[in-house]
This record gives sequence, structure tokens and C-alpha cells, in this order.
Amino acid sequence: MTVHSLPTTSAAPALTPDAARAVLPELDSLMTRATDALRARVAPGGKVEAGLLEIDQHAAHALSWLATYVESLRQMSAWADRLGERGAFGDIESLILQIGFGEYLTQIAGGIPMSQTEFARLSDMGVDWQPSDAARAAMGGNTPAARARLAALMQDNQGRATFGATGLDEDLEMIRDQFRRYADDRVIPNAHGWHLKDELIPIEIIRELADLGVFGLTIPEEYGGLGLSKASMVVVSEELSRGYIGVGSLGTRSEIAAELILCGGTPEQKEHWLPKLASAEILPTAVFTEPNTGSDLGSLRTRAVRTDEGWEITGNKTWITHAARTHVMTLLARTDPDTTDWRGLSMFLAEKTPGTDADPFPTPGMTGGEIEVLGYRGMKEYEIGFDGFKVKADNLLGGQPGQGFKQLMQTFESARIQTAARAIGVAQSALEIGMQYALDRKQFGKPLIEFPRVADKLAMMAVEIMIARQLTYHSAWQKDHDRRCDLEAGMAKLLGARVAWAAADNALQIHGGNGFALEYTISRVLCDARILNIFEGAAEIQAQVIARRLLG
Repeated sequence: MTVHSLPTTSAAPALTPDAARAVLPELDSLMTRATDALRARVAPGGKVEAGLLEIDQHAAHALSWLATYVESLRQMSAWADRLGERGAFGDIESLILQIGFGEYLTQIAGGIPMSQTEFARLSDMGVDWQPSDAARAAMGGNTPAARARLAALMQDNQGRATFGATGLDEDLEMIRDQFRRYADDRVIPNAHGWHLKDELIPIEIIRELADLGVFGLTIPEEYGGLGLSKASMVVVSEELSRGYIGVGSLGTRSEIAAELILCGGTPEQKEHWLPKLASAEILPTAVFTEPNTGSDLGSLRTRAVRTDEGWEITGNKTWITHAARTHVMTLLARTDPDTTDWRGLSMFLAEKTPGTDADPFPTPGMTGGEIEVLGYRGMKEYEIGFDGFKVKADNLLGGQPGQGFKQLMQTFESARIQTAARAIGVAQSALEIGMQYALDRKQFGKPLIEFPRVADKLAMMAVEIMIARQLTYHSAWQKDHDRRCDLEAGMAKLLGARVAWAAADNALQIHGGNGFALEYTISRVLCDARILNIFEGAAEIQAQVIARRLLG
């Protein structure tokens, strides 16, 4: 059903790609002034002082959000330029650019939402901004008429892969189409049932994903993988997560385990483990977090003691995803008892026997129990105890102790890019579910989408999803070209998680009371979206990491 009674006239003049690009130097100057002003407060001697940074934590995190917005607008400008060169910058794309620049510039001037009750304001960083005439013109782009026109065009775009051209090349769009069809056929019809019953994703789905190459997508061909780009993994994760975040996260487990081995493993470890990961002959899980450490991985207490046969591990871990059904754990433990920070940690490829519902952890020296959770249920979460758990000597990653934290840090860029991709998928799911409900549901004699605030919600979802998408694609491009991208990956994750939560919350609001009912899919999407602001670095930790990098 297509509805065209929304007002679509009197929109502000479209923001051209040239006009968008013209605003960027002004934002760069603002960013420099904000960074310098805050640096003077937290690094008076030239080096950031931890105590001063903590006192000024709100301002530091405000700087992170400002940087994220500036980079997001830069990537949106680049997106518009690419589409223009291809002749693909149409009405939807023009409105997305116009509304996105208008909204984000206005928020930069007035306050960027870091959470529902915390805002990043320029005054926090000790600066102000007098927008130029060009910036003021762009700030006027998010009008009711522009949003209404975008919502109307989105209805005509029903059934397309995204609302607006992504700017990716033809090969990546072919990958998207393949996995979108798979998600539509095999995941979406079943995902809500898996969630409500709190079931593991069926093993046949894992086999099908293996046949599609998901688990070896970026593993080099010499080790049995497809040798594709990180950008391809982003697209695959995005589309599978649109179906169900648990399915989208299955490939992430193998991706991060493979990257650990590729970056830090011995030649023998690469030859042994990578082909098995690529084929899904073995499924991995990451065993890092402990009950009292959270994001403070440097203070881990689980210890590994050298024996004649190898290593024995003792300690407790928590929030371990997909722990029972997997075959190998990338396990971080302390091998130097005289250390209390990251320098004494080592990474192990700890083999285990996959469990069953009746006996989830049959391997000697290992016990555990399930943590019941609101969402993200398809792989389940566990707490695990180790008591003399044995690991072969050859399974110390890299063969040298004390390298575990450095090895893990090498994977953080990819992990955060992956999480941003999953967030985009969840947000896209929320948008599609919310839009279909707004078209189908009638109140006061007309579909919900004819009410401006419903249409506004849908339009802004499409805009912010495209912004987060372009920031994530840029991060993946940087990674594929061997450029340091911890800053860009962190920004993509920070923004993507907020966008996913906002999209899910607004889509549920469109459902009204029905959205609060378990039988409606949006209730699951809301629960799934909430974890994105927590795992792979909580939003506050992510903002702290970005701030420290910006401040030098």
C-alpha cells in the first residue's frame, strides 16, 4: 500500500553536495579549537593526566561525540560526492543528506545526545561557534516538509535493500542481495520463535552459513577462506543482523578468533586452526571478561600455571557468548603472577568438548551456568569456572607468554567495526518493521504513517542509519587499506549503537501498546538493540578511548 497524502511541498532548498562539502572546513576548525581547549585543561604539562581527565570526563566524552559527528558529516559528504559521480544522487539521497546535515549541525550547535539525559555541549569544552552563512543555510534543512517528502519516497522504495543508495560497488551490493535473501527466507521467519523459546540458533543454520562462506569470509584463501575484504564482512553482518542479531554475530565469533591467530599465531597454529574456523568444523568463543573487571581487562585474575604437559588454568569468567556449543576458546589469562596489569597476560587457544543442554560443560576442569538475558539470546550467555583446566603447551597463542593483551588489542578495530555493522542491521530491521506497521495499522480512519510524527520517526531512522552506515563503511575501507582505524572504528561503534537503540525504541513507539507485547517482533528487536551500547566496549568506555586518542 502506498500513501501519498503527506505534505511534500514547501521543503527547504535541497543541500547540494558542494554546499555540504563547503561546511566541513568550518567543522574541522571547531574540532581543533575544542581539542586544544580541553587539552589545556587535562594536559597542562603536555601529557594527559589521568586525574584531570577523570574530573573533566563529561567534557572529554563530549569531545568524542563532537569528533564522531564531524567525521560522520565528512563521510556523508563523501558519500554524496561518490553518488553524484555515478549519477545515482537522487531525491531520496538528496533528502537524506539535507536532513542529516541539518540535524547534526543543529545538534553540534545546541547539544549532541550522549544518552537520554546527557548532552555534549560546546560550552562543556570551553568553546563556542558562530556558524557561517553556509552552515546556517545547511542547518535549516531538517524541515517538516523535507521529512514528509522523504517518508513518502520511502514508501515507494519498499522492497529495496536500503532506503537510499549505499554507495558501495556492484560486487558488495551483490553480496548484500544474497544475504538479504537468505535472511528473509531462513532467519526472519524463525528468529522471533528462537528468541521467545530462548533457543540456540539451530545447527542447520550454522551449516548453511558455512556453505555460504560466512565463517571464512576474510580468512586468506591459503588457509581455506574466501580472502574477501572487511567491507564484505560488514555487509554480511549487517544483513544477517537485520534478520537476527544472533545470526549476524555467529560470523563475528570466527572472524575475531581468526584475526587473533592471523595476527599473533605461529605458522603451525595458522595452518592448524584457520581452515577449521573457515569451514565451521570448529566454532570458537571469546573468554575474556571476569566478574569484577568488566572493561578493565588489564586487571584479570584468572591464572595459567606452567606444567610439564602444558598449562593449567584456574579462575572465573563471565558473559561468555556461545560458550557451551563451541570447540575452542580464545582465553585470556595471567601467566606472570608477579604482575597486576596487562603485561602479565597471555592468550590461549583452549580446546573443549561441545556441550549439550543436559551437560553444557563436559570438559574436565570446567564448569558453568547460563545467564538469562533480555535479548541477544540465540547463542546464550554463560559464566564459567576453571579449576585446573588443562591446555596443551602448543596452544599458547604465538608461543610466547605475556603477549595476550597486545594480541587482543590488534583485534579491537575489527571487533568494533563488526559491532557497528550489527548495529546497522538491527536499526534497519527496526525501521522496516516500524514502517510496515505504520502502513498497515489504521487509527482515526487512516494509516499511522499519515500522521506527521510517525512519518518523522521513520524518516529520521532512515537518515541516521545512512549516517552510521557510511561511517562504518569508511572504517572498513580504512582497515582494508592497512590504515590505522581505531578512532574511526570506535566512532562507528559509538554512533551505531545509539542509532540502533533509537530506531528500535521509536519503532516500538509506533506500535503503541502492541509493541510491548511479546508476540510482536519489535519487542525482541528492542531487547537486542540494548546490548549494542554495552558489549565490545560500553559507550562510556568507547568515548573515553576516543577522547584519549584525540587528546594525544
